[in-house]
Amino acid sequence: MHVSRGIPVQAEAPVALTIGNFDGVHLGHQAMLARLKEAADQLGLVSCVMTFEPHPREFFAPDQAPTRLTSLREKLELLAESGVERVQVCRFNFNFAKISAEDFIARILQRGLGVRWILVGDDFRFGARRAGDFAMLQACSARHGFEVAEMPSFTVNGLRVSSTAVREALASSDLDLARRLLGRPYSISGRVVDGDKLGKKIGFPTANMQLRHNRPPLSGIFAVEVHGAAESSSQLATRGVASLGVRPTVHKSGKPVLEVHLFDFDQEIYGRHLRMDFLHKLRDEEKYSDLDTLTRQIERDVENAKNYFLTSYPVQEHCKQSVT
Repeated sequence: MHVSRGIPVQAEAPVALTIGNFDGVHLGHQAMLARLKEAADQLGLVSCVMTFEPHPREFFAPDQAPTRLTSLREKLELLAESGVERVQVCRFNFNFAKISAEDFIARILQRGLGVRWILVGDDFRFGARRAGDFAMLQACSARHGFEVAEMPSFTVNGLRVSSTAVREALASSDLDLARRLLGRPYSISGRVVDGDKLGKKIGFPTANMQLRHNRPPLSGIFAVEVHGAAESSSQLATRGVASLGVRPTVHKSGKPVLEVHLFDFDQEIYGRHLRMDFLHKLRDEEKYSDLDTLTRQIERDVENAKNYFLTSYPVQEHCKQSVT
């Protein structure tokens, strides 16, 4: 998949395009991407996604913007898995926000991207003051030489699939619902970074994963599976118990930290990029009076996570790995 920043002055090849934030790349997004790819194949066009960085709501009202489900890297990885051939990442700033709907069609869609077929959602808006919509695209399509298609809402058991619905499921600790909306477990990816070594001191060494954003959509203690820790990509995920929160017993910064204790794992993995799948919430984060009390609780968390995997999750024959 080819990733480009900004919009070319002149398109090099015609594309089939869809536009959106694609936060989470949930089942609704996946259905849209499948339809995009099908149309591109039929018409002999390059399948292309236009997305934005930052999210427009982060630009206009950062304090009120929704928490992100995926970082830009995670989003691009998921788009690549969907078979998209090209992604245009547009920097959303004041100048971009000022582009009129008419100029957006003529300068960006027609001239810059060479759009010949475009797919948009039923709530799609574009241009300054969100003046453009599906009806405007249809009215201008013949003059600018492209076809327009509309994607209806995608539902699961009567619930409209959206990034907002996924955020609400995660905020309420309903990981099963989030999984049904996403078509996969909710996950966070990041590089393993150096920590304060407290876990190792109390007998539960942890891998600290770098968080791209300071407001993750969930918090607490979880049973997880981690991909990328094992040296061979053919080996199964490594199971463990993870903490995502501000660690109130040992820190006062209020900054979220994601750390995981991996079962049967004792090898250095600093610098490795991991993906953590959140499978089951064990409890909320709590503040304890001292480290001994915290250690006893971690012992219970490890036991409860292992019991979860034994009783509530498909049994796997794990290749035991030495990882940290």
